[in-house]
Amino acid sequence: MRAVNFCAGPCTLPQSVLEEAQAEFVDYAGTGMSLIEMSHRSPEYDAVHNETLELVRSLFAVPDEFEVLFLQGGATLQFAMVPLNLLAGGGSAGYVVSGSWGKKALEDAAYHGDVHTAWSGSDSGFTRMPAGDEVEIRPEWQYLHVTSNETIHGIRMVDWPDADIPLVGDMSSDYLSRPIPWERFDAIYGGAQKNLGPAGLAIVFVRRSVLAETNRDLAAYLRWDIHADKNSLYNTPPVFAIYMMGKTLKWIQAQGGLAAMEAAAGARADLIYGAIDDSDGYYRSPVDPAARSLMNVVFRLPDEDSEARFISEAKAHQLLSLKGHRSVGGIRASLYNAMPMSGVEALASFMDSFR
Repeated sequence: MRAVNFCAGPCTLPQSVLEEAQAEFVDYAGTGMSLIEMSHRSPEYDAVHNETLELVRSLFAVPDEFEVLFLQGGATLQFAMVPLNLLAGGGSAGYVVSGSWGKKALEDAAYHGDVHTAWSGSDSGFTRMPAGDEVEIRPEWQYLHVTSNETIHGIRMVDWPDADIPLVGDMSSDYLSRPIPWERFDAIYGGAQKNLGPAGLAIVFVRRSVLAETNRDLAAYLRWDIHADKNSLYNTPPVFAIYMMGKTLKWIQAQGGLAAMEAAAGARADLIYGAIDDSDGYYRSPVDPAARSLMNVVFRLPDEDSEARFISEAKAHQLLSLKGHRSVGGIRASLYNAMPMSGVEALASFMDSFR
């Protein structure tokens, strides 16, 4: 029996996807080789690569004016590549610091450009997102950076800031769980390992008009425009991660696409938040109800001893990776796209019996 994996990343993947990859791993498409052994210039890999790009475009409903890039380094490398590409010639930008990931994005960007805190949730312990009019906007900023979902703190941005400047977004942990307002953004990036596949791959969307003006005075790998010109094949790409994401995207497509993923995300989260809210205070959600994440449900028990026992007993029931991030403690259940409802039901039932 497979365990129920609530890990915040890498994510659980559909069992059918894992089984398909297992069947093809040693001999891909009758070639006598594994795909991970082949040249990334081979026709076999070329077909995988381009099909996955097209699946991304289709499922995300990417407008024609955006390029799609497959890059290594996850979202963390993009913390640097965003300002390196967009803040050439002394430009500046604002950053919404909504949690640990927004803070890391700001700190890394500060090495490469003039960046400012447009809003910070630190005073509240990162338990809420800003109202649109709380965010400082300066017209001279090239962009305003936001993090759509903070995995550690369990909050998501529901209302995008009211800004007359373009947005840049880290959407790592809620990719393909809700629609993207493309008209608001110049660039979007995220690691695949939350909702789309294994670790080792970032998907970056950049508006073509912006790409034409990006910084050219950079080492080649750091230039978005080079990756766009080379169809994300400037160097050897993360072949296996792209292949696995392609299979996961086909699974998402078969489930009904983005609309089905959005509906399932709401249903999964409602079940766990319901178990919290109906516990007569035994379980406590520390975040603003309006900002509750659908991907990462965080909650506390009456004391740390109870939390440790909860994690231990949950493991005995094959409910794994429920320990909160080391920086905040508590419990965290990550409910990404491939999490089956049966796994969420098992957790809700365990929560009821544990208390």
